[in-house]
Amino acid sequence: MGIARMMKESEKRMSSRKLGRFLREQRGRLYIIRRCIVMLLCSQD
Repeated sequence: MGIARMMKESEKRMSSRKLGRFLREQRGRLYIIRRCIVMLLCSQD
């Protein structure tokens, strides 16, 4: 709930272009973190 509220508030302040870039960066970070976790888990075997 809190995250959704923050996103709505930040959307009002940021232009759609900035918001799109921000979301793309966040998605990229999540992807990298997920890949690192998968590699760590797989390498422990």
